[in-house]
Amino acid sequence: MNKTTKRYSTEVREPAVRLVLDHQHKHASQWAAIESVAGKIGCSAQTLCGWVRQAERHLGKRNGPSAAERQRFKELERENRELRRANEILRKASAFFAQAAASTADQNDGLVHRRAPQPVRSRVRLRRVADGSVGVRRGQGAVSRSGSLAGQSASRCRAG
Repeated sequence: MNKTTKRYSTEVREPAVRLVLDHQHKHASQWAAIESVAGKIGCSAQTLCGWVRQAERHLGKRNGPSAAERQRFKELERENRELRRANEILRKASAFFAQAAASTADQNDGLVHRRAPQPVRSRVRLRRVADGSVGVRRGQGAVSRSGSLAGQSASRCRAG
């Protein structure tokens, strides 16, 4: 069974609520006024009662959040759910990466090993000259274009 709800326009709701609020002093109770007006406009008494309660909250005659406040609460609750979901994802990612780092540390005896920096290799070695400028070292130990040390035999380069 599909239950469909009938939507009433604001042009119907507002005058009905105004009628109840204006004529409730003529009836024994507010419920009697609601039943009287509901029969005239063709809606159920419970529906009209809900409209009256909502209007009273909006006017400040009844405690509770107004329609605008309820809408704001819904938006804040939705945002809160999204933030909780994002925090949960971040928490799981953090645990995953912490577990991966711990397993890597266990494999390395709990120490993090880094390679020592490699010296810069070049074709020539530089030396400081007495006046503070930098010059190219000539002779023994200087690297030629072929990659062998100048002034040394090929066998000495391989052995040294």
